[in-house]
Amino acid sequence: MSAVGAGRYHCDLAVIDGTVQTSVSIEVVDGRFTSITQGSAPGPGATRLPGLTLPGLANAHSHAFHRALRSRTQAGGGTFWTWRDVMYRAAARLQPDSYHRLARATFAEMALAGVTSVGEFHYLHHRTDGGRYDNPNAMGEALLAAAAEAGIRITLLDTMYLHGGLGDAPSTSSSPSDGSTHNGSPQTGGYLPPNDAQLRFSDGSGDRWVERVDDLRVIDPTTQRVGAAVHSVRAVDPRAMTAVAAWAAAAGAPLHAHASEQTAENEACLAHHGVTPVAVFSEAGALGPRFSAVHATHLSETDIALLAAAGATVAMCPTTERDLGDGIGPTHRFGAEGIAMSLGTDSHASIDLLEEARALELNERLRSHRRGNHAASDLLEMASRNGHRSLGWDDAGTIVVGARADLVTLALDSVRTAGAPTYSAVEVAMFAASAADVTHVVVDGRVVVADRRHATIDVPAELQASIARLFE
Repeated sequence: MSAVGAGRYHCDLAVIDGTVQTSVSIEVVDGRFTSITQGSAPGPGATRLPGLTLPGLANAHSHAFHRALRSRTQAGGGTFWTWRDVMYRAAARLQPDSYHRLARATFAEMALAGVTSVGEFHYLHHRTDGGRYDNPNAMGEALLAAAAEAGIRITLLDTMYLHGGLGDAPSTSSSPSDGSTHNGSPQTGGYLPPNDAQLRFSDGSGDRWVERVDDLRVIDPTTQRVGAAVHSVRAVDPRAMTAVAAWAAAAGAPLHAHASEQTAENEACLAHHGVTPVAVFSEAGALGPRFSAVHATHLSETDIALLAAAGATVAMCPTTERDLGDGIGPTHRFGAEGIAMSLGTDSHASIDLLEEARALELNERLRSHRRGNHAASDLLEMASRNGHRSLGWDDAGTIVVGARADLVTLALDSVRTAGAPTYSAVEVAMFAASAADVTHVVVDGRVVVADRRHATIDVPAELQASIARLFE
């Protein structure tokens, strides 16, 4: 596929500046919206988009290889920690070629669901014994190629992951970033060395992470960029966090981190550092407008105040958070404090940003016993503009002249959506429609999905083949 496209479209209904407009003619040149006319008849050669057309959706938090776990982790009980053991076993099977094929199919599934940009939280860097590939960025480049072939933009959030967890000895931000080693990885200030499954995640030190990421080159800078991530306070010591934050600041890149996903993480961090994970990130200089706290399920009022003051974003992944039994995040407090929220499908128990959006509101209804905490228009903003901004695509996620030409059309005549009046089209999209209702997707002016089919990939067949190959 070419990087950008051009064309004319006529939408029965489209969300323009947050409101539903009728009979909207759109012209695209060089991958950008150049003309948007409301109340117009279809022009010559225009592709008609029946239904409701939305801005492109952004999947702000993804681990592509977790797609192979769908259904395999649903039998029996357990917790996040028992699920993690199964995830490690899947991770151990991946090599650059198999990772590329699985990720391509997963990203293509996202395209079918209306996702036009993905934030790939990437920590599967090295060989299973921790040694580097001949090309140290082979796994990251496999993901970049996969996104290009699937037809969506990617922010590769290259993730620092150095340690195997918090040990008994307390640590401070002034602790050295090197020290005694095990399997070539530092054991810093009471941090545990990575276990056998985690060896391939670790670069060994913050400096070696910076060295490797500096050599990572995108295929197409117009549709791909490299960001940074801290896996968690469990896997990165404060001194190394500072190195990641400095790299992201110098590059003007997004910086994401798992934060307070489980109560056990908070308890270990308080015992080890004397403060919460968000406070550790703050002291390390990580917080700021480009920072996204992923999950943020168990935050204190002080944590929320720190994120709000920094202008940070929270990336919520409700399907994964409930699938793993993590809990319900305080989205009512985020909204009250003006903290922007984005959405991700994380472990890919399902890939459906519309479901993630309504789950955020419905979870809050269960917590508060009140309806209407987050309006449908706000949920759409989380799934589109907020997600794109959190990934560094400030010019995407909205249908306005000059923005990237992303369009996602939903059928309004399916068994889920039929009967809704025009004035409630956004409500039916956010509270009734599903990924199965996505009929047409345009990314940077290129048609990636038409009539519910991907332009170049047989997505079900590729998912089946790549996952079967992984578990042979």
